[in-house]
Amino acid sequence: MRADRIFAYGAAAGLIGDLLLGDPRRGHPVAAFGRAAAGAETRLWRDHRGWGALHTLVCAGGATAAAALAARAVRNRPAAAVALTAAATWSVVGGTSLGREARAIGGALEAGDVELARERLPHLCGRDPQALDGPQIARAVVESVAENTSDAVVGALVWGAFGGVPGLIGFRAVNTLDAMVGHKSPRYRRYGWASARLDDLAGWPGARLTAALAVAAGGRPREAVRAWRSDAGQHPSPNAGPVEAAFAGALGVRLGGTLAYGGRVEHRPVLNGEAGRDVRVADIERAVRLSRRVSVLALGVCAAGRLARGRRGR
Repeated sequence: MRADRIFAYGAAAGLIGDLLLGDPRRGHPVAAFGRAAAGAETRLWRDHRGWGALHTLVCAGGATAAAALAARAVRNRPAAAVALTAAATWSVVGGTSLGREARAIGGALEAGDVELARERLPHLCGRDPQALDGPQIARAVVESVAENTSDAVVGALVWGAFGGVPGLIGFRAVNTLDAMVGHKSPRYRRYGWASARLDDLAGWPGARLTAALAVAAGGRPREAVRAWRSDAGQHPSPNAGPVEAAFAGALGVRLGGTLAYGGRVEHRPVLNGEAGRDVRVADIERAVRLSRRVSVLALGVCAAGRLARGRRGR
């Protein structure tokens, strides 16, 4: 079986597995990688960019190399190669768990239990929840659903289409490192620089594909394109900007504004400010459904692209 078909079949099986089962409750490979990366950090940490770059190389490079060895071991066994691709896809995508967490917070807000919503919000994003009221929590959830659609699903599929199992695993390793050390706290401002910059590079194609598919699947293509073009560049993140702006336009809401991370306050530009309205609790469900549509479309685009690449190669 050709490599392009192996990816198409394996990625489809892995995404279906995520849709049906969600993340494994125990022994999640991403959690195991996080523990290993944290262990490496205890030995390597210095307040220096070079040591942070070494940490990134050891962790992300090691995970990618291990995935390449596994793929090489099954390259002459098509069934095993499809199974490995499916397992890798299932382990790195997280769309179903993302939707579950978002809906759990939305359910708490609908029931009027803001304290429960605040308690669950850190499971989804790194915001400081205690200062947030119900509408602000709903906005944070919609923004996180948008951004994580790219980070947890589409970006991995894009790199899987480019690089097979090593691409899937490598992207997820880079994204996980960025979540661990890529933020601008005093401890990680220098040490996490390499992880943050590498995540920006790795996330670039997936973010643009996510934004484009949100335009196509959101039901408000003109509004989504307008928000993307006018507001994305004002966002401090080169990848979250296009995704959140396109989701804001597609959903007809305003995103961005003042938020707090790790004890610091950021005043971000408002996305889709002129045409959108404030986020409501019901918009959480709409965002989750849009995320699901974008994920399925991304699988189709990535599989088709990999098959087309295979035909050109022949």
